[in-house]
Amino acid sequence: MSFPADSVGLVTPQKFQFEEPLHLECGRVLPRFELMVETYGTLNADKSNAILICHALSGHHHAAGYHHEDDKKAGWWDSCIGPGKAIDTNKFFVVALNNIGGCSGSTGPTSPNPENDNRPYGPDFPLVTVRDWVKTQAMLSDRLGISVWYAVVGGSLGGMQALQWSVDYPDRLQKCVVIASAPKLSAQNIAFNEVARQSILSDPDFHHGRYLEKDSYPKRGLILARMVGHITYLSEEAMKQKFGRDLKSGKFMYGFDVE
Repeated sequence: MSFPADSVGLVTPQKFQFEEPLHLECGRVLPRFELMVETYGTLNADKSNAILICHALSGHHHAAGYHHEDDKKAGWWDSCIGPGKAIDTNKFFVVALNNIGGCSGSTGPTSPNPENDNRPYGPDFPLVTVRDWVKTQAMLSDRLGISVWYAVVGGSLGGMQALQWSVDYPDRLQKCVVIASAPKLSAQNIAFNEVARQSILSDPDFHHGRYLEKDSYPKRGLILARMVGHITYLSEEAMKQKFGRDLKSGKFMYGFDVE
């Protein structure tokens, strides 16, 4: 397969292991943790051209390029990361990671719990916050030898991480790029998120968070949660395009086609 000229092409994720204990804001401690990471472009000699990509709620480390020759789907932000694109890999060294708790290779609920016979953490995985994520990102920065980021970039929940970087490590970034985000959620957004959570919790296949041990998957709950989420993600104009009445054609859709 030939990839587009403005693609970063084939990429290989890297796993970074941190053996030191991670003290979380909730008061609990992870004895060790791992971060799954992808990089694009080349780090210059003085390490001044590095950009950190912070993913949103359902994102992960695979932000650009392809994992194999037959891969039909590029990374989730491939339209923005690559040669000549908004985040130009001809100029910048780009780092994207999967946050802890993200279950895409980094330590999270699907990881073995050393305190429970290495069974998956499941619901026993500790609560993590935006500040915890940024703390681990700073540890990754140290591992990469990057003392100052040219920019920390994120959208939605990723934007909250970029903002937290500017608060916790103001001397370690030159630019903070926040897209479609805010310093905190509104009460209405928190309410929508609770509906999404309850849709997953009430799925019989969730098994109180032990679904991996039951060889099941709360697919129905996740689908409903995603539907609720899309209501909060879309602008008023986008909502009109998807759900607005079409009186002239007389068409009426009974589905909930949000994708």
